[in-house]
Amino acid sequence: MMSENLLVYSTDKGRIKPSESVVPRPKGDGIIRIQRQTSGRKGKGVCVITGFDMNDAQLLHLATELKKRCGCGGAVKDGAIEIQGDKRELLKSLLESKGFKVKLAGG
Repeated sequence: MMSENLLVYSTDKGRIKPSESVVPRPKGDGIIRIQRQTSGRKGKGVCVITGFDMNDAQLLHLATELKKRCGCGGAVKDGAIEIQGDKRELLKSLLESKGFKVKLAGG
């Protein structure tokens, strides 16, 4: 017998939407970490910025501002900001000017 969570259509109710569970983001320790990642991106590097204690709207606004200042693309995923290219030093100076405590993490 199939689980209730896997049910996508029922003859009584029609199409059933999957229940969305909201996973709370871990609280940051007050330090913003910038790390460079290439895994799963076909060799293209991105800077992943984590550790923010903001809601999604504030995070999206900050990401938009950082992308404009760096002149490149990016995205907000799972409470982290991804900026295309290796712009760690520029991102660090921009975030420090906004009053964040920033560390460069990883290689």
